[in-house]
Amino acid sequence: MPLPPRWHEIPAAARFAIHVAALAVLSLSPARALEPRVPYVPTPQEVVERMLEIAKVGPHDYLIDLGSGDGRIVVTAAKKYGTRGFGVDLNPERIRESTENARRAGVSEKVAFYQRDLFETNLADATVITMYLLPQVNIELRPRLLELKPGTRLVSHDFDMGDWKPDTHIKMETQDKYGGAGGQSDIYFWIVPARVAGVWRWELPVSGKPRSNSTGQSNGASTTSELERGKPLAYEVTLEQRYQVITGSAAVGGRAVKLQNARLRGDAIRFAFTAEVNGAPVKHEFSGRVAGEAVTGSARLSGARLQRQHEWNARRMTTSSTGLRELEPRVRYPAHSAAH
Repeated sequence: MPLPPRWHEIPAAARFAIHVAALAVLSLSPARALEPRVPYVPTPQEVVERMLEIAKVGPHDYLIDLGSGDGRIVVTAAKKYGTRGFGVDLNPERIRESTENARRAGVSEKVAFYQRDLFETNLADATVITMYLLPQVNIELRPRLLELKPGTRLVSHDFDMGDWKPDTHIKMETQDKYGGAGGQSDIYFWIVPARVAGVWRWELPVSGKPRSNSTGQSNGASTTSELERGKPLAYEVTLEQRYQVITGSAAVGGRAVKLQNARLRGDAIRFAFTAEVNGAPVKHEFSGRVAGEAVTGSARLSGARLQRQHEWNARRMTTSSTGLRELEPRVRYPAHSAAH
């Protein structure tokens, strides 16, 4: 993008606002959005490097870059980390340039580039998705991203996704931004969360005595298999979810308690609560992996008279889409890329 005279004297915040406004104006014409000469604003290479570091890409990842420009993100990931993947862009000139850049970097067997509408691109194979898109396009894309496999990593240059707060947000100064004028870049990172809202139930054997070992002495803290099991205790947890933020309560023995330290990261879930067991307070700590309607993991119970660890297997009885189902209407925007 050519720089106007004395551009370097404009404050960075104003340069950023002008840049976004210009792209937004150009995006308003559907005909212009499909022309080959769409606005092209490359992501500075040092920002590319940082985006890939934050996403922790590796040789077992499959990266899809939406609005791939000259292909620098896909090519860098393949050359530096051995990552396979592809990029999509509406501009055929950028596709030719990307393909040539991949050939020169010696990674043509790992990557590909397609002239394609990003909204018509299958994202199911991605473990990492990178983006430099306009804000309204991010919002429109958000429902599809939330449908991806839990644990899929998303990285966006400069633009967030509205009320879906990032797991990580960093700012960095770069000299190569805005055609060499320099400026600040924002990098946003999300991990697609599993859908966990609803009511979950399970049982744990919390009564009985630890078995003695061969010397006749008690083993103290014991696993479930080492216990003389008594009647299992029923648990019910109700989870509410807003993207990756979860809250809720547990019902144990007819009494409700609030969850503590509840956290969801991809398909990994953990939470704790303190509930009365056999007349004494017992801290419960759960951690596991979500797979559809089931969670498997471990439960640790600790109290004055109880120190045990169990396998944890929970099933969802009712579901809720709180925080994940998009409530706004699906309005299509014609601009599909701010370009890399």
